[in-house]
Amino acid sequence: MRKILVVGAGQSGLQIALGLQAQGYEVTLMSNRTADEIRTGRVMSTQCMFHTALQHERDLQLNFWESQAPKIEGLGVSVAAPGSWAEGPAARAIDWLGRLDGYAQSVDQRVKMAGWMETFAQRGGQLVIHGAAVGDLDYFSRTYDLVLVAAGKGELVQMFARDPERSPYSEPQRALAVSYVHGLGPRPEHPDTEGVRCNLVPGVGELFVMPCLTTSGRADILFWEGIPGGPLDVFNGVKDPAEHLSLTLELMERYVPWEYARATKVELTDAGGTLAGRYAPTVRNPVGRLPGGGLVLGVADVVVANDPITGQGSNSASKCAAAYLSSIVERGDKPFDEEWMRATFDRYWATAQHVTKWTNAMLAPPPEHILNLIGAAGELQPVADRFANGFNDPADFENFFYDPEKAQAYLVEVSGAGAA
Repeated sequence: MRKILVVGAGQSGLQIALGLQAQGYEVTLMSNRTADEIRTGRVMSTQCMFHTALQHERDLQLNFWESQAPKIEGLGVSVAAPGSWAEGPAARAIDWLGRLDGYAQSVDQRVKMAGWMETFAQRGGQLVIHGAAVGDLDYFSRTYDLVLVAAGKGELVQMFARDPERSPYSEPQRALAVSYVHGLGPRPEHPDTEGVRCNLVPGVGELFVMPCLTTSGRADILFWEGIPGGPLDVFNGVKDPAEHLSLTLELMERYVPWEYARATKVELTDAGGTLAGRYAPTVRNPVGRLPGGGLVLGVADVVVANDPITGQGSNSASKCAAAYLSSIVERGDKPFDEEWMRATFDRYWATAQHVTKWTNAMLAPPPEHILNLIGAAGELQPVADRFANGFNDPADFENFFYDPEKAQAYLVEVSGAGAA
């Protein structure tokens, strides 16, 4: 029986640990917090998981909350008319809803990670509550066949060198501010459709609104992504959750009044329902070398950390876990050497590269052909649907999104089909 250590109890670490456990591996999971501390702590993220990522959970029979979480069937995009907020509340220039082929869901990570950790322990896994340092891993690397580092923050990440060719940004591109709320009303245009709403405010930032399941039941997430130094970059140092929500709503009233109109009665889900921060999107070398010569393999956002503007974090973590799980099982009893580690990462990068390319493109001011595509989606439902389903499979953007000629050819083809 091969012994594997997983450091970090997030989406990817837990999914791998539970998957390996089901295959008969001897798995140790290290977490710096207990399940109860996670459940009663502060929100850790936004997370909207699309069909493929959800299917990886179903394949491992870990979809414990599927019947309770809202089923997100659409993805909407609204664009504020540039400069329309100068004299008062902004006006919408574009507004549409694309339909997802398979529904998406969002489960608060406090609910999911706590539940999965308890399941891992109940099934006989060794759960160690201890923050790991590099020195600890030096020791463990001699007693385990494989050490996976899935803790995306802290000193362990520094073991993995930044890959400059795959990391065009060295500074954070957005200031992030999250509020989990109860009491948000429906969008009047589509009152019966649960949807993720992407509101783009040119030159200012973005507001995402998504239904989710949290510790107190159904809720919604209000998530601002502000261009650093701009009018949305005001959450740094705000410690009081009520002040955080008040700021969120003030900004909504000015920049996305159509969303504010349904948020006038919201209240925070709990005292831990806010989060603010920023980080630079970074791709890292997947193999970490320990002082004693041992090797560890980085997982998910340890090695590929994208800005959350495209909602891919938990999706990528799930896809990374699925790829790594397959590679470990297929390896049998052969050594988990550096060559295998790099090949395992490359298997994940085959999908992750599309996420990184798309996310970095969305962080930059959009070129004219992308504005045309987003505008055309308001007139042509197939374009809206295809854009929405790109959140599940970002590789499809290669076919119609980046290249102006491909975008134009696609719009001509769809327009012709509509006319016919």
